[in-house]
Amino acid sequence: MSEQGHVVLITGGSRGIGRATAELAASRGWKVGINYQRDAGAAGEAVATIQRAGGQALAIQGDVAIEGDVIGMFDRLAEAFGPVTALVNNAGIVAPASLLADMDVSRMRRVFDTNILGAYLSAREAARRLSTDRGGPGGAIVNVSSIASRIGSANEYVDYAGSKGAVDTLTLGLAQELAGRGVRVNCVRPGIIDTEIHASGGQPDRAWQRAGVIPLQRPGQASEVAAAIVWLLSDEASYTTGAILDVAGGR
Repeated sequence: MSEQGHVVLITGGSRGIGRATAELAASRGWKVGINYQRDAGAAGEAVATIQRAGGQALAIQGDVAIEGDVIGMFDRLAEAFGPVTALVNNAGIVAPASLLADMDVSRMRRVFDTNILGAYLSAREAARRLSTDRGGPGGAIVNVSSIASRIGSANEYVDYAGSKGAVDTLTLGLAQELAGRGVRVNCVRPGIIDTEIHASGGQPDRAWQRAGVIPLQRPGQASEVAAAIVWLLSDEASYTTGAILDVAGGR
């Protein structure tokens, strides 16, 4: 399957699910913008990997919670590769495991600013640029949520779970807004995936420690989530919008 001519921005694209998605999309012929906030080295490695394989990619620094940065990401990608036709709304953070009763407001603001405001700002900019009634080319948005939005993540990350619930709702509402404007909007909800996000939450071995609660008895791999995301981006999913697809090993 070739997707020549498509240009996708992947927020949080330098590692984990974002990087796996970038590499898979590039292998299908997409031109890829890899957004990162701090780790320029990881973003550069992702770009180099794609280029060595014959693909086209660009690393773009920016904080999704800052409106000017989000606008700048889309501008830079369009200048490099032409009109943006897709967004993978992937950037997200988690904080160390905690009861809600013990969380301070600064922690909650950090999580909500990145995971909710960042997702909404990125989706808004994509809607402005992709919508055919605004002169855009049409295209697709895939939001990356989490199975946490359905199970609540009690005793660990109820703030993170709540932020991903907002992403689910964004998907449902925006899909209806853009259905007549040439843009499909869908969502992938990963379960426990073996990526670096667990280390950032203070539990580097969490994915395998929790394998027993997963019906498939193992954590997922970033490549397995990327496959679902790229399918939803592709023309093969042309009649799919407003969908929330769980990639969670049966949870």
